[in-house]
Amino acid sequence: GTASRPAPSAILRASRVVAVLRARHAKDYAPVIEALRDGGVLSIELTLSTPGVFEELPLLLERFGESVEIGVGTVTTPAEAETALNLGAAYIVTPITEPDVITACTRRGVPVFPGGLTPTELHTAWKLGATAVKVFPASTVGPGYVSQLRGPFPDIQVVPSGGVDIEDVPAWIRAGALAVSLGGPLLGDAFKGGSLADLSARARRVRALVDEEGGEKK
Repeated sequence: GTASRPAPSAILRASRVVAVLRARHAKDYAPVIEALRDGGVLSIELTLSTPGVFEELPLLLERFGESVEIGVGTVTTPAEAETALNLGAAYIVTPITEPDVITACTRRGVPVFPGGLTPTELHTAWKLGATAVKVFPASTVGPGYVSQLRGPFPDIQVVPSGGVDIEDVPAWIRAGALAVSLGGPLLGDAFKGGSLADLSARARRVRALVDEEGGEKK
């Protein structure tokens, strides 16, 4: 378990926000990633529910280099995890607790964030070597859930995902979340022709809220 637990990246510890990207096609990602980067949101999750992720990932990594970290989400099988890792994904996110996916990542020392909701699921994923467990869907339980989990599992690291609004961020950070995962409330209409400047402004707002709560997670 814990000996082989991959640590969260320096980028995630410093910025504490993951932007979850879903679009018509992965070809639409680059301008949105650029706008997020300009706003200080540097950890980007490309979801496999969007077509073309594996084709576009190497191009995006080449374009953005070290300025952002790009992970792959909605991974549900070990084969998907291995493909993403072989293409250079910085981390893997799953909506479920699938032991073989976790093992595929820990074996290679790559951060992995498996999803779960019940204490049993979350503890199982943590024990298998998860970098942090993704509480999903987070809006159904609320920030107090993190504090409750810390009772029996004092060391567990948590990333809430699903239904987290921008203004909810401080409460989750205060409750002890390693980072927060934001989709629609952060992305807004960016993939439908909406203003990328507004997207950068929302990203800056999220970073400001995190920094007000104490910034970097030790």
